[in-house]
Amino acid sequence: RGREEGNKDHLDPNPPPHTHHPPPSTINGTRSVRRTTVEVYVSTDAGPQSFFSKMSVSGPVVKIHPVVLASICDSYERRNEGASRVIGTLLGTVDKHSIEVTNCFSVPHNESEDEVAVDMEFAKNMYELHKRVSPTEVIIGWYATGFDITEHSVLIHEYYSREATNPIHLTMDTALQSGKMSIRAYVSAQMGVPGKTVGVMFTPLTVKYVYYDTERIGVDLLQRTRVLPNRTKGLTSDLSQVGCSAARLQDMLTTMLAYIDDVLSGKVAADNSVGRFLMDLVNKVPTISAEDFENMLNSNINDLLMVTYLSNLTQAQIALNEKLVLL
Repeated sequence: RGREEGNKDHLDPNPPPHTHHPPPSTINGTRSVRRTTVEVYVSTDAGPQSFFSKMSVSGPVVKIHPVVLASICDSYERRNEGASRVIGTLLGTVDKHSIEVTNCFSVPHNESEDEVAVDMEFAKNMYELHKRVSPTEVIIGWYATGFDITEHSVLIHEYYSREATNPIHLTMDTALQSGKMSIRAYVSAQMGVPGKTVGVMFTPLTVKYVYYDTERIGVDLLQRTRVLPNRTKGLTSDLSQVGCSAARLQDMLTTMLAYIDDVLSGKVAADNSVGRFLMDLVNKVPTISAEDFENMLNSNINDLLMVTYLSNLTQAQIALNEKLVLL
């Protein structure tokens, strides 16, 4: 909870337990943050029966792209010597039911037990540069590596509350304290009695991972490095990617046919939701004969080969012209 200490006469002489009294903290590039007494309520239980999880059902769903997670891990690996965590700005889009995090950038900061200093001028300049490239991406919150939310997090969150409406706070456990890289998203809400002690409660939100088709290639490549001894994997050719996609599609069709046979034979109970998905899949397949499909495929392949031949011929002509000019 945060409350101002501008007037010492109005302070409670018997503060409640778990109340922290940090000295003044500053944020570079903006005015000094006022002295505060901070008490933070955070739900760390994300189980289905927890009170905070029931509250998070009505909140927006946070959709995170893989490039965001990779950027956070990279900033943590490149952190300054002695730094315990890194922070940064989250960029993305917001609609009525979800918040999609598509990009981020790290923000330099210094943090100790007594104070935290964040270079917000750097954050503003970086955001202006990002707007030139992606005008649709706006500030939706900020991230921090680590497992806990501290008093300093409340001060930083207060700044981002001025830059975005109801910003989210994303935490990533890069130190693997819980045995895995726990990724959680929170939204803050004030609680308390007006004119009395006002608290800040961080409520967890539902987190989902989404990706574009281009990002799927990188994710699949990273997944293949898990089973390799040297943990490295080079990029495959276009023909190899087509072959792998065809093999994966064939495996999915085999699984689908086996499920249908089991349902027809009575071995597996029919699922209406799966049946609707299968019906939608069948309806999307165009009605075309095998001969017409083969003719269309061969025609497209011939067109592709012709374009490839002409492009190679043009490159050879340009290279030959450059050699002749130098003579």
